Amino acid sequence: MNDSPGWATPGSPSDGQGSEADRPAAPPAGDGKWSAAQPPPGQWSSPGTTPPPPAPAPAPPAPPSRPAGWGSYDSSSQPGGQQPGGPYGYPGAPGGWGGPPPAAKPGVIPLRPLGLGEILDGAVSTLRGHWRSVLSISLVVAALCQIGLLFVQRATVDSALLSTGRRPTDAELADQLGNTAFLYGAQYFLEALGLFLVTALLAPVVSSAVLGRTSTVSGTLKAVRPLAPRMIGLIAFLVLGALAAAFVPALPGILTGNVTAAALGVPVGLVLLAWFYVTFVLAPPALMLERGSVTDALKRSAKLVRGSWWRIFGISLLTWVLRTITAGIIVMPFAGIALFLAPGGFSGLLDGTAATSWTFLIITALGGIIGSAVTVPMQTGVTTLLYVDQRIRREALDLELARAAGQGGAGPVTGG
Repeated sequence: MNDSPGWATPGSPSDGQGSEADRPAAPPAGDGKWSAAQPPPGQWSSPGTTPPPPAPAPAPPAPPSRPAGWGSYDSSSQPGGQQPGGPYGYPGAPGGWGGPPPAAKPGVIPLRPLGLGEILDGAVSTLRGHWRSVLSISLVVAALCQIGLLFVQRATVDSALLSTGRRPTDAELADQLGNTAFLYGAQYFLEALGLFLVTALLAPVVSSAVLGRTSTVSGTLKAVRPLAPRMIGLIAFLVLGALAAAFVPALPGILTGNVTAAALGVPVGLVLLAWFYVTFVLAPPALMLERGSVTDALKRSAKLVRGSWWRIFGISLLTWVLRTITAGIIVMPFAGIALFLAPGGFSGLLDGTAATSWTFLIITALGGIIGSAVTVPMQTGVTTLLYVDQRIRREALDLELARAAGQGGAGPVTGG
């Protein structure tokens, strides 16, 4: 995206604080009963003479200018922390110069720091307004991942099922735990692979949606093609790092047959996985929109997340929960059809034989493809909008976006 608004050169952080020279002069001391025209102390004239005219009061400082469409204001630059429009905080209040104009919204989000509802709404609006590009890309990725998962399930589901005929030994429990970990690890590997890949591929689409521009599949692929090697390297690092964080703590217990050690390693792995995912979740959009190296994208993600880890974690977790529920609702009818057509029916589901049949696996995989194609873009859209939001908060990216969208600026900013 060579016409992306300022992605390639991140802006310098701005704290929005005014200097001492910009602050208005303090009012003269007194009890409020003396006229403002009284001469300053030490300059009283002798009786019978005309006092000199008072010095004109200094003009109040002009309010800081912002581009049209800016919808927020830093109250720290006003005396007493007051908002524009006087102490009452609304346009036309006594003593004020009027309230700030509403934020510009050329696309799916307003160009200002975003709230949770605006991020979720922006992700859904991107899916709805750019559905051809979004669904074309996500459907292909979801199909490839589900086909891979289909063969993994068929090869490992037998060994991952627990036998109900007798009590298994500790060694058998450890083996079954290892097989189950491999099955779910492969499932997570493919899901994370698809999630990171769709996030990277759809980042240009979300960028266009933010600016109110249209997008096409060919245009998106053209923008992504030069970054394909770096994208593959970044996704490989993220997926392998996430798998290592999740399963390495439980690996010693699995290898030694110690069920207790393996079970204790599971919560440790979940904590490490959450830290790793949130710290580097913004790396795919950073790579595709800033067009730097893999290392630069990882550093950018860690820098943007720093200080906002819990906020990004909460929004990402909530989005994942919503996506999982929605995907489950979509897959449920397919699971019912698969259960009806699979050998053994409901009894086969209870004893595990249905889960090993190709009929059951293929029909549920079709449901998984449709569910992932519809819901994964929502998660990836939230991730890209979180990247945009963090840059707005840290680097005033909204000014670049407003100029690129033609709202109070000279035109688009070209990326490097």
